[in-house]
Amino acid sequence: MTKKQGVILYGPPASGKDTVTTALNKFDSKYVQFTRLKVGTGKAASYRMVTAKQLRELDAAGDVVYANTRYGNTYAIDRPGVDAAFAAGVPVVHLGQVDGIRALVDGYPADWSVVLLWCPREVTEQRSTGRGDSDTAARLAAWDATRDDLDTHPGMVWDLTVDTTAAAPQDAARLIDQLLAQRAGAATA
Repeated sequence: MTKKQGVILYGPPASGKDTVTTALNKFDSKYVQFTRLKVGTGKAASYRMVTAKQLRELDAAGDVVYANTRYGNTYAIDRPGVDAAFAAGVPVVHLGQVDGIRALVDGYPADWSVVLLWCPREVTEQRSTGRGDSDTAARLAAWDATRDDLDTHPGMVWDLTVDTTAAAPQDAARLIDQLLAQRAGAATA
């Protein structure tokens, strides 16, 4: 039996995770963005908002696969949410920490394709400013943290690396889809 396939997009802020996910969904509607849990304030539209108590209850039940704090908020990947995302198609999970990748790959059995989306720091600044982010300084600090994270984990292996300053979102989507097709073919061979 073939394992369920999922995609992890890793990269600094404004590296194109949302844009590439939108392109993937347009390429094939089976690709669906995993909606993380969020405890905190600010943007709520692309999160499932929960209280700190609700997150603690999920964690106590063993249903938190990974949680991290950034921008003064807590973000989490929960087992029931990943189950629902797989039921809807091929989940695309956005992460900015190598530890999160490892926690998801080790903590939720599936055939995860891990993709590094990258852009230089000045591009993160330009994109963040261009889209009207009010916290560009925090996003640049997160870019620095992502760079440090990569330097701390030099052995991290990527199934695909995409420079989002050189590849159009639809090209990145096509490459990711090809990667998953190759992995599915290899699994059934």
